[in-house]
Amino acid sequence: MTKKTTSKAKAPKATKTAKAATPSVQVKKDGKGRFWVVPKDGGAEQGPYATKQEALAAKTGAPAADAKAKPAKGKKAKAPTDKKLSAIDAAAQVLVSSKEPLNAKEMIEAMAAKSLWTSPGGKTPHATLYSAIIREISVKGKESRFTKTERGKFAAK
Repeated sequence: MTKKTTSKAKAPKATKTAKAATPSVQVKKDGKGRFWVVPKDGGAEQGPYATKQEALAAKTGAPAADAKAKPAKGKKAKAPTDKKLSAIDAAAQVLVSSKEPLNAKEMIEAMAAKSLWTSPGGKTPHATLYSAIIREISVKGKESRFTKTERGKFAAK
């Protein structure tokens, strides 16, 4: 048995003049997600570039079209708006103005009387407020705005 060999059509090799026209560089990505153009002959790196397209454009020497079309995204400063108080923030205000510790139901009633916060229609806002206050005390510890004075009652620090 003889093996049949098939010959594949090979692409023509680039000539030395074509290689000299394009610099031998490669695009690498660093640990911070930035792209750098690095010459293979050990020359100086170019970069950093935010996107791979920008680095490729710098590699070929052409200006990056995408970089001009899309300006860098920055956070826009929003005008301060009057936000509604959350239940826990309103409870902190009620407890600061109150001289004695209150339970969650008393805080909800005081918040509604002072027009600081009203329930959006839930059946047990006092239970939600109680849970939020307990969570803040356990997470923030000494930095919490609340302190538990006795069973079910809280005061402002």
